[in-house]
Amino acid sequence: MADVKYDAVVIGSGITGGWAAKELTEKGLNTLVLEAGRPIEPDTDFVEHVPAWQVRFRGLGDRKGTAAQQPIQRECYACDEWASKFFVNDTENPYITDPDKPFMWIRGRQVGGRSIMWGRQSYRLSDLDFEANVREGIAADWPIRYKDIAPWYDYVEDFVGVTGQNEGLPQLPDGKFLPPMEMNCAEMVVKDAIAKHFSGERLMTIGRAAVLTQRHNGRAPCHYCGPCHRGCSTRSYFSSLNATLPVALATGKLTVRPHSVVHSLIFDSKARRVSGVRVIDGQSLKALEFHGRVVFLCAST
Repeated sequence: MADVKYDAVVIGSGITGGWAAKELTEKGLNTLVLEAGRPIEPDTDFVEHVPAWQVRFRGLGDRKGTAAQQPIQRECYACDEWASKFFVNDTENPYITDPDKPFMWIRGRQVGGRSIMWGRQSYRLSDLDFEANVREGIAADWPIRYKDIAPWYDYVEDFVGVTGQNEGLPQLPDGKFLPPMEMNCAEMVVKDAIAKHFSGERLMTIGRAAVLTQRHNGRAPCHYCGPCHRGCSTRSYFSSLNATLPVALATGKLTVRPHSVVHSLIFDSKARRVSGVRVIDGQSLKALEFHGRVVFLCAST
């Protein structure tokens, strides 16, 4: 059994794991990212430009096969004939829930995780959210308010590149936006009609999306091909694969290990802290151990 030590071990390579890897490596920590799934090759795995007539079922998908193998994953709009490969096989990855509390667990099992298929809509919580429990007299109060995390929203948006329009709405805090995407003619008609009908008390604004409208941090702007959930070969939308992991790898401090299924955490009873991770190699089936001064559990976040 191998015993390898790192400054930090991150479990999962999705949006949270990718961001952890970026922050840790930029601060000088030798970091290991463990990913249960396979590596992704953008040149072949990203198929946003493949037309319907070039796929087997002409875009309709293998309905019988999907119903049998991905009955849960297919409930997600993005699990289509092109992108179903980014979603787990439900028969091979079962889980159970309370019969009275069903949960549709949408999962990705590859480097980049669900950041490859996420919806890219990016909004800030407001004090209407943070103060809701106090106002309604339920549960526990949030220990923070919007002002506490506003600088961190700024920090993240500076790197990610979020497009949108500042509107000055208390329920939808403004951000550090790149230029918004333009509305089409029909959307503009609806926007103007809403403003006129409600005398400016209601408005329609463009979605705030983690998709670039101009070159940003070495990534190209969107060219509006449409099916973002099938991958993005121009790296125009934000994902671990497009943004955080490349930056982390460029530091020379990152190791990404795919096919690494985490078995359990190693608990140091003397120090009373987690000191490492036990892993089963998904290809060789060998048991491995990796140790770190800090362990980030970012799987399926």
